[in-house]
Amino acid sequence: MEKKKLLSLALAGAMSVTLLAGCGGGTTPNPAPSDAGGTTPNGGDTPGGAFNLSVCIASEPQTIDPALNSSVDGAIMTQHVFEGLMKWGDTGSAIGGTLNSAELVNGQAASYEKTNNSDGTVTYTFTLRDDIKWSDGQPVTAGDFEYAWKRLVTPATAADYANMASMILNCDAIYYGRDPGTQEVLTAVDAEAYAAEGKEVAYDDPSTLAVTAKDDKTLEVILSYDCPYFLEIAAFPSMLPVRKDIIEANPDGWTHDPASYIGNGAYKMTTWDHNSQIIMEKNPEYYDYANLGPETITFKLMDDQNAMLNAYNSDELQFINDMPVDEIPTLLSDGKMDIVDYIGTYYVCYQTQKAPFDDWRVRKAFTLAIDSKYIVEKVTQSGEVPATGFVAAGIYDAEGSAGADFRTVGGDYWNAPLDDATYQANLEEANKLLDEAGYEDRSTFPVVTYLYNTSDNHKAIGEALQSQWKNGLGVEVKLENQDWSVFLQTRKDGDYEIARNGWISDYNDPMAFLDMWVTGGGNNDAQYSNPEYDAAIREANSTSDPAARMAAMHKAEDLIMGQDWALGPIYFYTQKFMLKSDVHNAFYTPLGYYFFMYATRG
Repeated sequence: MEKKKLLSLALAGAMSVTLLAGCGGGTTPNPAPSDAGGTTPNGGDTPGGAFNLSVCIASEPQTIDPALNSSVDGAIMTQHVFEGLMKWGDTGSAIGGTLNSAELVNGQAASYEKTNNSDGTVTYTFTLRDDIKWSDGQPVTAGDFEYAWKRLVTPATAADYANMASMILNCDAIYYGRDPGTQEVLTAVDAEAYAAEGKEVAYDDPSTLAVTAKDDKTLEVILSYDCPYFLEIAAFPSMLPVRKDIIEANPDGWTHDPASYIGNGAYKMTTWDHNSQIIMEKNPEYYDYANLGPETITFKLMDDQNAMLNAYNSDELQFINDMPVDEIPTLLSDGKMDIVDYIGTYYVCYQTQKAPFDDWRVRKAFTLAIDSKYIVEKVTQSGEVPATGFVAAGIYDAEGSAGADFRTVGGDYWNAPLDDATYQANLEEANKLLDEAGYEDRSTFPVVTYLYNTSDNHKAIGEALQSQWKNGLGVEVKLENQDWSVFLQTRKDGDYEIARNGWISDYNDPMAFLDMWVTGGGNNDAQYSNPEYDAAIREANSTSDPAARMAAMHKAEDLIMGQDWALGPIYFYTQKFMLKSDVHNAFYTPLGYYFFMYATRG
């Protein structure tokens, strides 16, 4: 997940990130939420002893609708307000300072049964807890999950993460349609080709998605194949339940008003001061209310790292996960900043349908000219590892066997490890490619723009890339930044030439990195399209054989990286953060999700 993707998946997967935007940029006093005992002007403890936690994970979210969100920051917020059938729980084991690791556990589901059917399909039967309610007191039912999951895959919803349900029987026929003559289920590329030729497509009704509330406490889900990461999908933010009556009453604005932003999770939103803060308080209807931690959790919405660090140092914030680049070495050496695993890739995204990046040779040349070793050692300085492919290290290969890492098995797509000699060899090949693409006279190469979202870190990386492309290839690249929400939409619309991008694994499987690039995919910001690639992804999604699945996914990565060079990977992420030493019981998954609902202070 960038998207800000939704995100690394630690023990397993979870939203494309798009990538986290940085925090920082002024703070305002917290208003006192109802029945929470009030808050101090700078967060923290009140004189009466109530613990009010203030954190910064990003700037203004693009959306906090579970079905529409595609960023890690939005995923973190929604998982405090909503809870899925499965959820991430605290292991109690510290992984950095006082931050604990997470594990997949039952959420709204008290139990589940899995049945392998004779026709190759798989049935999951979830039994819901007896004590689950929405924040307005209404009971949570299996029908709420059925409605939410069917809403996700409905084409009119336009959810980037509709593919999260692709393993559920009939999902593709709903989203992409069928050939009305043969009744064959179409792929994304099929549907696009049909539309281009004006052919009729028969779309299945969303009600046919194989998700059925057998009664208020029983949800049946039928998968088209035995998906190895389905339980992680049942915890994924896009699969969180939502209320039909709430959404139908205000389809476009229900998330903006605390009165209608009704959730079933540990906290409920009380205030959203746009571009300033989102305040949440304990949900009295939550089944584990007695064990919740902070009276309130305030998500400060910032994108200025200096202001964010200052707020942390003055105790206005107790947690931050972005800080000024030039402060990182000192913060690390002083032991004030921690680094943990984060399964994701920071990369350059080319608009493959626009010149000059509609030529694979130009894309490969720009990728080979990136000195990622310099960027991680001199710019980011947080333990990142130079990338040699798109699927990040830490993702299992077949059956997750010992030593079977997808990146290790897949190998490197250019000379590595990067040192002066290999980088010079990469530059030599890159310049030959530009010559072959018709730009032997570099003055004929157009001035292109590198787009990034507002952040000192992204700016510093952009400046390094600008210099490397200038010095290594002799081309001019301009830099342009946009606020996070605007940036996401610009990139999604394909209104750019080169853009910063990042993806955090949504679950521990290569598919978390690869299925986003199918033709017409909701997160396919590169506008990439290759029928062979689409076929490889479809093959991987149609078999339960682990070896066959992995072979198809390796083929897909070979196509998008080794042949088409649609992406320019720079480094594999690590996650940096600062958490006050007296704050305990917050926990984290390498998917990039932090959980603060059980945090304590003292």
